[in-house]
Amino acid sequence: MTSITIPDFAVVALVGASGSGKSTFAGTHFLPTEVLSSDTFRGMVSDDEASLEATQDAFDALHHVAGKRLARRRLTVVDATSVQSDARRRLVTLAREYHALSVAIVFDLPRSVCLERNRTRSGRNLDESIIGRQCQQLRRSLKKIRKEGFHRVYVLNSEEEVAAAEIVRARLWTDRRDEHGPFDIIGDVHGCYDELCSLLTELGYSVGDDGATPPAGRRAIFLGDLGDRGPKTPEVMGLVMTMVAHGTALCVPGNHDVRLKRALRGAKVMRTHGLEESLEQLQTRSKEFRATVAEFLDDLVSHYVLDDDALVVAHAGMREDLAGRASAAVRHFAVYGDPSGATDDYGLPVRNDWAAQYRGSAVVVYGHTPVGRAEWLNDTINIDTGCVFGGSLTALRYPERDLVSVPAARQYCEPIRPFLDVSEADPRSAQHSHDDVLDISDVSGQRRIETALMSHITVRSEQAAAALEVMSRFAVDPKWLVYLPPTMAPGATSSEPGLLEHPDEAFQEYRREGTPRVVCQEKHMGSRAVVVLCRDEATARERFGVDDGSAGVCYTRTGRRFFDDAEMELALLDHVRSAATKAGLWEKLGTTWLVFDGELMPWSAKALPLIRSQYAAVGAAARADLGETARVLGQAAARGLDVEALQQRRAQLGDSIDRYVSAYRQYCWPVDSVQDLRFAPFHLLASEAGVHTDHCHHWHLETLGRLVAADPTVLASTDVRTVELEDPQNCAEAVTWWLERTEVGSEGMVIKPADFIRRGRRGLLQPGIKCRGREYLRIIYGPDYTRPERLESLRGRTAGVKRNLALREFALGVEGLSRFVAREPLRRVHECVFGVLALESEPVD
Repeated sequence: MTSITIPDFAVVALVGASGSGKSTFAGTHFLPTEVLSSDTFRGMVSDDEASLEATQDAFDALHHVAGKRLARRRLTVVDATSVQSDARRRLVTLAREYHALSVAIVFDLPRSVCLERNRTRSGRNLDESIIGRQCQQLRRSLKKIRKEGFHRVYVLNSEEEVAAAEIVRARLWTDRRDEHGPFDIIGDVHGCYDELCSLLTELGYSVGDDGATPPAGRRAIFLGDLGDRGPKTPEVMGLVMTMVAHGTALCVPGNHDVRLKRALRGAKVMRTHGLEESLEQLQTRSKEFRATVAEFLDDLVSHYVLDDDALVVAHAGMREDLAGRASAAVRHFAVYGDPSGATDDYGLPVRNDWAAQYRGSAVVVYGHTPVGRAEWLNDTINIDTGCVFGGSLTALRYPERDLVSVPAARQYCEPIRPFLDVSEADPRSAQHSHDDVLDISDVSGQRRIETALMSHITVRSEQAAAALEVMSRFAVDPKWLVYLPPTMAPGATSSEPGLLEHPDEAFQEYRREGTPRVVCQEKHMGSRAVVVLCRDEATARERFGVDDGSAGVCYTRTGRRFFDDAEMELALLDHVRSAATKAGLWEKLGTTWLVFDGELMPWSAKALPLIRSQYAAVGAAARADLGETARVLGQAAARGLDVEALQQRRAQLGDSIDRYVSAYRQYCWPVDSVQDLRFAPFHLLASEAGVHTDHCHHWHLETLGRLVAADPTVLASTDVRTVELEDPQNCAEAVTWWLERTEVGSEGMVIKPADFIRRGRRGLLQPGIKCRGREYLRIIYGPDYTRPERLESLRGRTAGVKRNLALREFALGVEGLSRFVAREPLRRVHECVFGVLALESEPVD
């Protein structure tokens, strides 16, 4: 039996003349999706698998599909004759382009076998001269095929060898995807043995002469550069080698480790950057120990991919398109980073900032270049905090993302480039510094956004274009935009006489979905407002990256600044901040920032131009028209015409118009100072403590009640009723409360499950259903919408699109906040915020 080892990510070339059994072999040993057959592609492009005229097009298509598979890190088997070196060279080049290994399986069967199989093949017979020529070409190239760049070459010389061949799939050395941690990832040690022992102890490891024993279930990962510059390279090597041997640690190589290995193996290496000291220290150890160190360093794998592709560790980092692959270029990047070819004023290589462009889904943890503090940037983090230069030795706990550091006992080495101390660092985070300019490619085009509440949500390219226009021209500083509220779903149309909406429909909907309890919240007639509030300017800089002296913002549902008057916004934020301080919210939530969702009144504070141009214009025109109508009807009556019915109709319409004008006027009043405003917060959406959708609505209103009580002059409370849906009396009392409020001009109420997020039999439930009063709906549907014929027509309205939109926007809003709280890059937060804005571009209403 011939054992053929195939890396699970590779290009496998099946090489042999027609009739040598390649296709049968492929069908036996590989998945159909893994095999790309030249015959199949000839058929695809020409409807004739035997068409030699279509060969070029067929191979162009085959290599294109192969490239797509390799980009996704998938095994790719090419079933083609490939008896000429040029054909094989193209496959080797393709493998190298995608940093895949390449394997050739050669079917060197006798010419007679290939000819006999060709004669018995149904549907397609090649000229025997072609097969003979293929066999000759294969024989001539056999001697040099092993020098063509294939990682492995296997030659099968008989039918028996082909039949007995066994395919063994082997994982790449970098593939540790089945290891899930938890891990303690440790930055560049550089011979700082004492600090390493202190750090391991701080992490809960028991350090002794036989290595270090981790806490139950945990494992250490060392990011390389174990020696050089520091005082105890042999001790560090001994500890790490012991831990790796015991299976309690993994280690990847650093550039200093590569140089040390080469020096120990006798290569000519410049003994700079601490190498001379390491060699001198190792000379105090036995020859066997030095040989063991050299062998250990030589065996280290360039990088590791762990936890189902969620984590990548490498000394100098790893681009998304290189992770989990195998090539000299991959190893070079892992060990040395991405040198630009230039040098700085200190003679050190300038490296391209690959992390600033990183868009991968995996967390990448690396070191190599010492930094004053470890900071996240696009889900990558450099934890080399320059211990040997007098900084600290840092570890990242994964998946917790906690950083643990111990300070250096002293400065062991003077850095060539001045080492940036933490106190000298930019007060903004690395992420905020790189998010100053957002990348249009992160939001443009059709997008598929994954959310925890609704799997994926699709945003079409035309929706994205409309949102980009709004955000580019009108939105507040994007760094403040961590959330946009969803649209509110209407309830089912009511059949109650004279009413279009009624609470019973919402009660019935939630009851059908198994919801036992709802809350009915007063619906304020104002404008939806999101308030992002920081305790101070330092928090705005550190947490939001805003460095313009502001400590908060108030914006609308579409991300526009609520106030044109900056002083008015500042005054409102000061009131809310002062109330939060008096209510003790900062201490209670352990936070320095808060995000509120609420209504800001009066409606006219933001919507005055709309009221004047649309609602007031309609009211004024209608009244003027009715006055003229009354005059004409009076003249007709004086002439003896029977116009009584028309006069009654005019009187009814006049009453409807008066109600219409009254409906919007009660939501308007002059605003000369902040004292004329009323902000009614109904959701405390998020803080450093988390996204507060895990709390019920009573928690929100109770917490916000303390906020309102601290400043009732500008802040307004939200009245609420709890309804047990299985209690008819309780439901009836809620309906009565709604009727009483709406008859005196209240907009209505929002009915919500008691839990902020609730699922029913058919999935995620509406987070809220608005139920508006009869008089308020005149503003929406017109002064005389209550006429029986108009009301009957309106009962045919469909709300399905609006309701689906509300759910998608709700899921996006919660997801965006979750990403912000988790300190994900702004582009990831904006993906959700932008998604809400894009969906709002649809003309649903």
